[in-house]
Amino acid sequence: HLPGMTAKDDIARVAGQLATLTRTVEEMAEELKALTQRAESQRERSDTQQERIELAAKELTDVSDRLQAAANALRDSI
Repeated sequence: HLPGMTAKDDIARVAGQLATLTRTVEEMAEELKALTQRAESQRERSDTQQERIELAAKELTDVSDRLQAAANALRDSI
């Protein structure tokens, strides 16, 4: 311990430091939890957007197929 400090003073100082450290760790844990929740929310939005993109691509392929069939039918009728 530091000069002029008793063991009791030293223990009290270390206990105070541990309490501060504990609060800091708890704050960091809360921040990490919030970041994790935001990341999960963003992932869910990204998944939804990906599903919409895939659906739109499928619909576009279907429309393209129908247009090609119509073009072929028109060509055959000429």
